[in-house]
Amino acid sequence: MLSDAPNPADWGACALAAGIPEPDDYLHNPDPQRDLKNDKGGTICTARGIANLGCLFILSATCVTLFLVFPLCSHLLTKKQTTQGLIDVDTPKEAYTKPSYMTGETMELVFSDEFNVEGRSFYPGDDPYWEAPNLHYWGTGDLEWYDPAAVTTKNGALEITLSKEDPATNHNLTYRSGMFCFTGGLIEASVILPGSNNVTGLWPAVWTMGNLGRAGFGASFGGFAATWGHLPNQTYPGTQLPLAATVDGDPGYDNVLGTIQSYLPGQRLSACTCPGESHPGPVRTNGDYVGRSAPEIDIFELPLTTAFGKNLSKVSQSAQWAPFNAAYQWLNTTDNLIIYDPNITVLNSYHGGAYQQTTSGLSTTNQDCYELDEGCYSVYGFEYVPGFENAYITWISDSKRVWTVMAGGLGPDPLTEIDARPIPQEPMYIIANLGFSLNFGDIDFTELQLPTTMTVDYIRVYQPANAKNIGCDPPNFPTASYIEKYKEAYTNFNLTGWGFPQYNQTVPRTD
Repeated sequence: MLSDAPNPADWGACALAAGIPEPDDYLHNPDPQRDLKNDKGGTICTARGIANLGCLFILSATCVTLFLVFPLCSHLLTKKQTTQGLIDVDTPKEAYTKPSYMTGETMELVFSDEFNVEGRSFYPGDDPYWEAPNLHYWGTGDLEWYDPAAVTTKNGALEITLSKEDPATNHNLTYRSGMFCFTGGLIEASVILPGSNNVTGLWPAVWTMGNLGRAGFGASFGGFAATWGHLPNQTYPGTQLPLAATVDGDPGYDNVLGTIQSYLPGQRLSACTCPGESHPGPVRTNGDYVGRSAPEIDIFELPLTTAFGKNLSKVSQSAQWAPFNAAYQWLNTTDNLIIYDPNITVLNSYHGGAYQQTTSGLSTTNQDCYELDEGCYSVYGFEYVPGFENAYITWISDSKRVWTVMAGGLGPDPLTEIDARPIPQEPMYIIANLGFSLNFGDIDFTELQLPTTMTVDYIRVYQPANAKNIGCDPPNFPTASYIEKYKEAYTNFNLTGWGFPQYNQTVPRTD
């Protein structure tokens, strides 16, 4: 009825005249009488009006909550560590000094964390001293993904929990768990070990590592296992010499002569680095660099072993070394090895493999101090003096010294033509973690109860008053500039190697 012909010429002259009435004029022309009722106004209190206003309110409230309330609450409610310098204000005054386990000399507290603040967050940037990584520790074949959500503080202690998760929401892995520098002194950790004392499989650890290597970040490690000597595989280029480096080694690495000792690429930051090459220093007075590395000293790792005729849970307390002695046999003479109670500690029969040599003692733990047993705390630690002369590492288990390795045990070995290796001189940082891996030992999946938690009451570091050396960038072993220069190697866990095709960096030339 209201349609016109497609061609305007067919409309006629009257079609465009303003005064000619049309059927739809009432839609366009106001009528004061007709519109009087509507012009008096209306109400929004209709179902449609209320629905419209309700939707606007919900949208506005959601935006305010998401972008204002939630960040503000997160900031205000996130628990921060309470410190007075590097010493936790909750550390008891009587713990401010402690006698040396070796000399009896009074040592002074230089760092402590009592973990008393409830609900601390260890996501990156949330804590002044600790950071829980978000990565897979692929280097040791771990079955879990490390997630900051697995680490918190509760009831006055640090809790690291290993749990079973849906692989679809856990980086395609079935399990989930959670990971200050000092040089020399004594470190102690009071710990309830996870699980029970008679079920195998868990791999809890508290350990230290040189600051130039970042645990879990493979690119940062290439060539840092070695503490001295820069030749790949500990052999002269193009040769199978020295002979001792090519026989009686790791059964997994055969060569034409037998089994090789070392599969390491050689020391990246050697003392023989050419002038002008990338090296963090320092430089000796004769112009030579100081060789650098990322050594490791373990307060404890926990295997379950059979010892003394029965099943006993024991901790491995060890240090890792390179380059290697012939057949990985360090000089464990009576001058270099002290075991204080053979009923508690035995020397580990495992001495190393193609990637590390180890000095390790196996010490029986307090069998009550497990999560599913009595749940008591036991103190573990080590005391050490770095260097070559009068240097040592002494390990502590259940508040008692259990074994000592002297620097002489890592002395020169003419068979593999290596020099003495020092007790670690690098600034060391502290790591606590809970995982499991078939590379470390058998896992009793049937009896293992998950979730399980390692609980740490405190971590404390002591040093002699005349030998305090704290910080991650000491002048005699600097690290900060080098780490900043190669920052991606220390922050991108997807880079698994230093060179091509991972990080594409070159190893400094040596002479």
